Amino acid sequence: MEAESVDDVLLEADDKMGKAVDFLKREMAGLRTGKASPALVENITVDYYGTPTRLREIANISAPEPRLLVINPYDPTSISAIEKAILAANIGLTPRNDGRLLRIPIPELSEERRRELVKVARKLAEDARVAIRNVRRDANEAIKQLHKDGKVSDDDRDAALEEVQKYTDARIQEVDQLLAQKEKEIMAV
Repeated sequence: MEAESVDDVLLEADDKMGKAVDFLKREMAGLRTGKASPALVENITVDYYGTPTRLREIANISAPEPRLLVINPYDPTSISAIEKAILAANIGLTPRNDGRLLRIPIPELSEERRRELVKVARKLAEDARVAIRNVRRDANEAIKQLHKDGKVSDDDRDAALEEVQKYTDARIQEVDQLLAQKEKEIMAV
């Protein structure tokens, strides 16, 4: 982190921590909870006329019922490629092809599978916490370097280090809340 001022360091740290939380949100959305969610399949890569393309870019994905996903391709000729990609993604879902749409019933999760998913969610949350702590470390080093270079006074350095810690605490609390919410979702029968 090469910064000119404490404000630059603080802005960059807050931005990077926010991105870590946003990434966690996207990853958590892709975890199966027993309820149908377009996020389960929207990022699956489909071989669309030789080009790897995300499913959400070539089809409309909806959840008309709590246990059913419906995929309506914009190009009906791509339906078999979409079906193959979903099966290849190995997410435990089997699409039913009726020629125009793909219907994906979402089966009930077993207790064992729920526990595995909670472990995955906890690992994702821990990875996010580590990323946030790494940003904190980098920001603290940058602030200390600014102080060493004589660009920041002792009081400003201490205030900035305190501010970085506040950002860190707030983002880690956000991660913990996301994890608790996802665990509750997964374990709900």
